Amino acid sequence: MVGYGVVGRGVTTILTSKYANNTSDYGFNPKIVAITDIDGAVINPRGLSPQKLEEIKQRGFPISKDPDFGHPGMTALEVIESVEAEVVVEVTPVNIKNGEPAISHITEAFKTGKHVVTTNKGPLALAMPALTELAEHNNVCLRFSGTVGGGTPMLEFAKRCLAGDKILAIRGILNGTTNYILTEMTQHHISFQEALTDAQKLGYAERDPTMDIDGFDTACKVVILANWIMNKKVTLKDVDRTGIRDVTLQALNEASKRGNTIKLIGTIDGDKPTVKPTEIAKIDPLCVSGVLNAVTFSTEYAGEQTLIGRGAGGIETASAVLRDLLDIRNKLANRLLS
Repeated sequence: MVGYGVVGRGVTTILTSKYANNTSDYGFNPKIVAITDIDGAVINPRGLSPQKLEEIKQRGFPISKDPDFGHPGMTALEVIESVEAEVVVEVTPVNIKNGEPAISHITEAFKTGKHVVTTNKGPLALAMPALTELAEHNNVCLRFSGTVGGGTPMLEFAKRCLAGDKILAIRGILNGTTNYILTEMTQHHISFQEALTDAQKLGYAERDPTMDIDGFDTACKVVILANWIMNKKVTLKDVDRTGIRDVTLQALNEASKRGNTIKLIGTIDGDKPTVKPTEIAKIDPLCVSGVLNAVTFSTEYAGEQTLIGRGAGGIETASAVLRDLLDIRNKLANRLLS
């Protein structure tokens, strides 16, 4: 596992707490053989025990100071190259400028024949078509359900539950921070800046909220949806993006008089994916409040299907990692059977 922040610790928590269930329900017992962070690594080729993982979590930074298995100064690339494993779980922070260091981690994993599960939107937003092609070339899996919707299985719903139908368009509220801000402005009649300050105090918005309020986070997710579900070869630069900085209380009040509200909507319909504040009806299934996410799939036969759930969050996103690991395990088992 590369990265030991909120999501990384969430992954170890789920795997250790669900150890018995995973074994009995799925015949599935993944072992974490290495964890790397910016200070170094913890490595045990036989697998880090639940007790050891709890020790590491309780001790905190730096993880490489572990007296039994610590390797101070060892880089993630060195670990990926040298440690025998089947899957690399990449959960480092998002970087949408060049996707690093996650792109290097992912490509190195592919080169060494390892599958990848990532929750990092950066590499996918910037180079998803190329990464998908590289995974296929190396005959390995790339899974990323935690990048869109957190613990809500938006990608799997479209790919599996709507299999056999044709998805014509996708619209979604894909960022909980902006949805919280717009909800607060509407319900409490406060300014954008006041709502943003509240979101920061509650931990929904970062100190630098650019990724969220300027629509970059939503745009990254639109790219992933467009590539994975609708087979559109697009990257972040192809998205027509507008954030919510200029949404005023007056505009929200005017929309409310018409029975509508304004939400930051990511849309894939036609050639140009878009992210922009959009007026929608309050009775639209997509119109959710607070930090909820929602996505509507418009299909040829089944009509519109809307999925609603929680977005970002350490344990929610970590649950998506477990789903992806199960998916890879099942795919490998099917290969053996065939």
